[in-house]
Amino acid sequence: MNEILFFGRNKEPKLIKNKPEKITKPIQFKFENENENEKQIKQISSGYFGTIFLFKNGKAIEYLNKDDSKQNPQKIQIEENIQKVTVGFQNEAILTIEGNVFAKGKNINSGNPKEFIDVSSLIEDKNDRVIQDIVSGHNSIYLLTSNQNAYGIGSNYACQLGFDSKTLKETEKPILMMKNVSKIFSGINSNSVFLLNSNRELFGCGYNFYGQLGLGESIKEYYIKKLTKIQNIPKGKIIDIQSSDSISVMLIEEEYEKRKLYSNGYYGYNGIKSSHYIREFTEIKSSLFENDNIIEISVGRNHTLILTSNSKLIGFGDNDFGQLGTKITEIQRIPIQIELPKLRFNEEISNYHISCGFDKTFLYYSPSFSNLEEDLIKLFERKEFCDISFKTKNGEIIKAHKLILKYRLNQNQNQIEKLQEIISKKSIKESNQIFEMIYSNNSKINPKLYSEIKEIINSNEKIEETMKRIYLNENEKDFIIERKEKQYKFPKLILIMRSELYRGMFLSVKNDTSNKVTDYSELNNKSFQIFEYWIYSNQIKDEIKITQEIIEELERGIDYFQLNQTNPNLFDLLIKKFNNQI
Repeated sequence: MNEILFFGRNKEPKLIKNKPEKITKPIQFKFENENENEKQIKQISSGYFGTIFLFKNGKAIEYLNKDDSKQNPQKIQIEENIQKVTVGFQNEAILTIEGNVFAKGKNINSGNPKEFIDVSSLIEDKNDRVIQDIVSGHNSIYLLTSNQNAYGIGSNYACQLGFDSKTLKETEKPILMMKNVSKIFSGINSNSVFLLNSNRELFGCGYNFYGQLGLGESIKEYYIKKLTKIQNIPKGKIIDIQSSDSISVMLIEEEYEKRKLYSNGYYGYNGIKSSHYIREFTEIKSSLFENDNIIEISVGRNHTLILTSNSKLIGFGDNDFGQLGTKITEIQRIPIQIELPKLRFNEEISNYHISCGFDKTFLYYSPSFSNLEEDLIKLFERKEFCDISFKTKNGEIIKAHKLILKYRLNQNQNQIEKLQEIISKKSIKESNQIFEMIYSNNSKINPKLYSEIKEIINSNEKIEETMKRIYLNENEKDFIIERKEKQYKFPKLILIMRSELYRGMFLSVKNDTSNKVTDYSELNNKSFQIFEYWIYSNQIKDEIKITQEIIEELERGIDYFQLNQTNPNLFDLLIKKFNNQI
């Protein structure tokens, strides 16, 4: 069951019927469609253009403002599963799990601004089209690729794409802004952008009328035409920067994981008691979070909300529509605590998130443990969990471990949905017990609780037997694949994982103890290499060239491989990624 609190401007779009246009204190938000209330929220993003609700199942719905004739809400019609959404002033962008970005808006698709287009496919470098993050500005969208390159698309009237607006007013094709970028920061009503490189150097460009780029008193140009290094930033790790039309707020993690808040810009909205614009990042000092740690920040058009580890919600800035939730509509120049109703899942405030819209605010419950795949992807990068490391033919190191194996062997979507339904109704302690068992195969769990989930996670006896064999034979790390009088040595964990999950699709594990896997396919070598990499890493590499002949060969094998049942998007993804290389 969702828990969402809402306050602020209840117009454009009107999110809660039979309520005033200004909601000045947090109230419960519920979808009119009861089915949506049962789905777990992953993210909420709201701008002037509209509001998008993204669910854990990778689907999303949007409420569009009054200028749109379609009925609210409506489903976002994207075939791929969505992992992130972002809404600016007049744009929306969607990042899919395949690394594609679909966006819409008058500065993105002038011919039909209400329709999503695949903007990642418009990147000139075909090897740089896998996107790992997206950020919305006022009328611009920023893309961070898996190669650590930052691109911008949309309006450049304030030079926010890093080019002089006299030579580039706007672009409907992503243009390269900077290489070697680790993070991009902006805001839903911001014409400024910050880029952090791998050396932790911070660069900014765009609108700087109020000093919101933090470049110092000596630089008072309204528009910074190119990416400029910001010299006087506080010491520590930059966790987040969010900017608006007039301020920027920075969250810094110092030693011992203590977090501090800094801001700049217009004195009425920056949370610092001052009578003039502040052009350098300056610490916001408040007794409200002096002995507390800041979990998350969010900045709207000109208001800021802060969530702390002691279950405090703190805000400052513009409040014309009640978007600070203080029961009044007066501006708050310094931080003030917002009174919250009793939260349904109050024992874990760290599982709540805040999202400031244009003139509205959401506080919503989104526990990280409810998405198994996300958690495991994060764990996958941790060396201490790695059981096997091996090299692909191109020299790339791929790590494999039992956590991934455990998840993959039980990946049936119906099982996961049933498991998530049980977990959502349990306490944090019981939820952690369930996940400890999933992750580690540890059966030290309450017997009653175990009986609830046993049928779900052990529904396939052959899978359980295979897993026991893996755990008992840790030293036997390889299987031999016999193929056309040649032998291929592959890591056992990966092959058992894939062959059990997609049994009959590609490889079939023999029931004997010879550690041999028979390959029944008749694919040619090139096709085999494509599948081989996919089996290892669940990815299809862009640099693998494919011909129409191979595509037809793969399509002929689709019935045998049962891809329509096990991975319906694989061929669509493969053909799409390589179609431009035929």
